[in-house]
Amino acid sequence: MLNDSRTHERLRRHYEIERELADRLRTASSEERRELYANVYDELFQRVPDHPQLTRQDDPQAAAREVQVQLRLLEPFLDRTVRFLELGAGDCAVSTAVASLVAHVYAIDVSAEIVRGAEAPDNLELVLSDGVSVPVPGGSIQVAFSNQLMEHLHPEDALTQLRNVYDALATGGVYICLTPNRLTGPHDISRQFDDVATGFHLREYTIAELRKVFLDVGFRRTSIIIGGRGHFRQTHENWVRAVESVFSRLPANIRRTLGERAYAVGLLGIRLVGHK
Repeated sequence: MLNDSRTHERLRRHYEIERELADRLRTASSEERRELYANVYDELFQRVPDHPQLTRQDDPQAAAREVQVQLRLLEPFLDRTVRFLELGAGDCAVSTAVASLVAHVYAIDVSAEIVRGAEAPDNLELVLSDGVSVPVPGGSIQVAFSNQLMEHLHPEDALTQLRNVYDALATGGVYICLTPNRLTGPHDISRQFDDVATGFHLREYTIAELRKVFLDVGFRRTSIIIGGRGHFRQTHENWVRAVESVFSRLPANIRRTLGERAYAVGLLGIRLVGHK
């Protein structure tokens, strides 16, 4: 939401609604959250009709460029034999683009509201989840992908979902997880009003923190994808984590300012690959 062009009044209204709904998730029990994930997102999209996820269709060229950037990142992992899983598929634009390159796609989301009207190709299967479950055949997925999802989950649920993703992956499969770096945040609507995430980003991570969670779940190793503007490469994360460690020592206001620059996003924006 760094380039949100809405008025301050509309941003404030969005913030107040999202914080109200996010607080429901933060204070709910594990069982209650299973129903709440779908409910709060449906309610958000109904009460905030100018939410960027709903309005980006007003600029189809920008939306298409965004999909192509994600496709460039994913292409090295894809071929005609791959069964692909996208978590938090939203309008299914990425899943639809990937479907032409792979054998089968599962597009999972918690919100019936956001996937409403999505046109699915024959090899794309739309699946509704409770926000934690990954309802696909175990050991069947070669490539799992999420973009800006992990930060939306309660930390307890993020761990449970990650275990479910791990179980869904075939041996040798990968989970490509894109999430904003906590050190340059907050990255939800509360960025306009708070110093820490108080909206639907229930937890933002650093590379080091997320890597530990992946390894604790059972992934045998992790790597990092760096780059930007459609040009990416996979690399070992040790030197990136060293840069992150140095960056973490800077004052918060400097981290936030630097974090908006393209080179920082390309290096510190988290694109973690878990290898099963």
